[in-house]
Amino acid sequence: MKYLSLSFLLFLVACTNSKKELTAQQIIDKTILFSGAEKVANSEINFTFRDKAYFAYRQKGQFKLIREFDSIIDGLTNTGFSRFVNFKEQILSDKQISSYSNAVNSVHYFSVLPFGLNDAAVHKLKLPNSFINGKEYYKVQISFSEDGGGEDHEDIFVYWIGKDDFLVDFLAYSYNTNGGGKRFRVLKEQCVKEGIRFVDYHNYKPSSKDILLTNLDKAFENDKLEKVSEIILKNIEVTLLQ
Repeated sequence: MKYLSLSFLLFLVACTNSKKELTAQQIIDKTILFSGAEKVANSEINFTFRDKAYFAYRQKGQFKLIREFDSIIDGLTNTGFSRFVNFKEQILSDKQISSYSNAVNSVHYFSVLPFGLNDAAVHKLKLPNSFINGKEYYKVQISFSEDGGGEDHEDIFVYWIGKDDFLVDFLAYSYNTNGGGKRFRVLKEQCVKEGIRFVDYHNYKPSSKDILLTNLDKAFENDKLEKVSEIILKNIEVTLLQ
C-alpha cells in the first residue's frame, strides 16, 4: 500500500510538471500578448530609421508599408509595390521590385516583432531553455513555408523569450541574401507606445561561420561575436485603430 501511495504521488508530481511545460505556440502567444504586439494588427505606426521615414498602416488584414527618403516614396501593400520619385510613379523591373519591397518589408517586420509570428506560413519549434547573463529564457526557432513565406522564406530565426516576463531580449537569424550570414541582436533600449513594446538592439555577427545559429547565445557570452551596428528606431508615434 505504501508503494502504491508513493507511485500515485510521483504520478501526480509528473502530471503537475508536465502541465507547466509550455509549447512553442503557447510561448509565442504569450510574448505577443505581453509585448502588446496584438495591437499592431489595427494601428498606424510612424518612426525614423537610419535617416529614412517609415509609416505603417494595418487594419483588418489590409496593410500599407511606406518608406520615404530624399525625393523617393516606396509603398508596399496587399496588392504590390510602387516607387514614386518626385511624386511620379516609376516603371521598375521585377528585380528592382523584389529588392525594394524586401528592403521596405524587412524594416517594418523587425520594428514590430513579435507581431507576425502567428502568420500561417510560420513554423515554431521549441528548443531547450537557455541562460544568458543568469536569466532563464525560452528558446523558440522560427522557420517559414515557401508558400506565403515571402522572398526570404529560407531565413531561420531564433528568439530568446524571458521565462518570467515573456519578452524578447535576444534574437538571431540566418539569411541568404548578399552572400548570406548570421546576426545576433541584443536588447539595448525599450519603450512602450500605446501599449506596444518597441526595442532597440545591438547587432552582432559571429566571428566564425562555423558557429551554429542556435549557439549564438553561448558565443555572445564567450565574446565570440563582433558588433556590426545598432538598430535604433526614433520618433516613434502610434495610433490605435478600431
